[in-house]
Amino acid sequence: MLTKMPLEEARGLPFWRRPVSLLFVMAMAMPIAFYAWYALLNNFVIEVADFDGADIGLLHTVREIPGFLAVGVIAVIIFVREQVLGMVSLVLLGVATAFTAWFPSLNGLLMLTFLSSLGFHYYETVNQSLQLQWLPKDRAPQVLGWLMAVGSATSLVVFVLIVLMWETLNLSYNLVFMVSGFVTAAVALFCLFAYPQFDSPTPQVKKMILRKRYWLYYALQFMSGARRQIFMVFASFMMVEKFGFEVHEITALYLINLVINIVVAPMIGKAVSHFGERRALIFEYVGLVLVFLAYGGVYWFGWGVVIAATLYVIDHMLFALALALKTYFQKIADPADIAPTAAVAFTINHIAAVFLPVLLGLLWLVSPGAVFGLAAAMAFVSLALSMLIPRHPEKGNETRFSQYRTVPGE
Repeated sequence: MLTKMPLEEARGLPFWRRPVSLLFVMAMAMPIAFYAWYALLNNFVIEVADFDGADIGLLHTVREIPGFLAVGVIAVIIFVREQVLGMVSLVLLGVATAFTAWFPSLNGLLMLTFLSSLGFHYYETVNQSLQLQWLPKDRAPQVLGWLMAVGSATSLVVFVLIVLMWETLNLSYNLVFMVSGFVTAAVALFCLFAYPQFDSPTPQVKKMILRKRYWLYYALQFMSGARRQIFMVFASFMMVEKFGFEVHEITALYLINLVINIVVAPMIGKAVSHFGERRALIFEYVGLVLVFLAYGGVYWFGWGVVIAATLYVIDHMLFALALALKTYFQKIADPADIAPTAAVAFTINHIAAVFLPVLLGLLWLVSPGAVFGLAAAMAFVSLALSMLIPRHPEKGNETRFSQYRTVPGE
């Protein structure tokens, strides 16, 4: 129980107990609670808690505060191993999700959302760090693609069960939240005690670091967090508020996304490996500019539900290309910087997320189309930044302005 093991010795373990297998189990555990919550959230807050656009914006602002505080992971891993912190964070996500329907008020939902989000963001921070430490650079894009596919497959099972059983069995919000939350918590506890504690070959720096040579990665993370919030908060909210989607209908839309992602994510991993991070990210951001402008057209020109749903699916597909940002950092980073930089990057990613949802929630009440217009502008800035990534990024060649050299401490 909690036995330590050097990473290189893990090859002698049974396949199911190896580090990569643990990454896959974790990839399956997190979506059970998170995506059950995500599938039900918009209908729950409208039907039960009587939310409007400003309320949902405030809720998502609170949800992103733990992401902004992800830099605190650096302080925690001084005392707690990353692998243990990841499992404990998953337990917190599961338990907080389980009790969501017990507090159907603005204040109650803000409290439970904060706790579940704390678990989610600390888990994601540690998970990203472990992925980049445990996966070899030459295989990372492909394995990350498969991890995304497995997570999508798990989410698909969750959504299929909701679609098939919601009306048939007259399910309640409380039952779905409880079951999904406790399953995630149980799997996390199993992982905590069933797997050895793997020691990476390079000890991680356990203090906050900001290096000048990572500036482009920081900038891309900031812009990614800003535009991601508009998709996460307002794209699905639009489907419920404007087009009257019910729980089983919005969940069916998620299902389409997941089926496509299961097939496409491994292909995206191969594409990133073949074409490189620069081309992959340029393709993503060009697509996002067009998609967000088209979202605005749904409001400005009265385009119908079919176009809106199609855009939602395309939007979700493009976000899968974000794995290229992970592998870009893996290539330019000092191995010892991965854990602290993962925490710093999550905080940078969530700077805009803390204030954007509530401000854009107020703008939504005036002009929903303008919200998507701002998202297109953010995606365009990301596009400009992605063009600065070199064709073959590495330490000393972090941007197209870099010389092939490394200055100590930068």
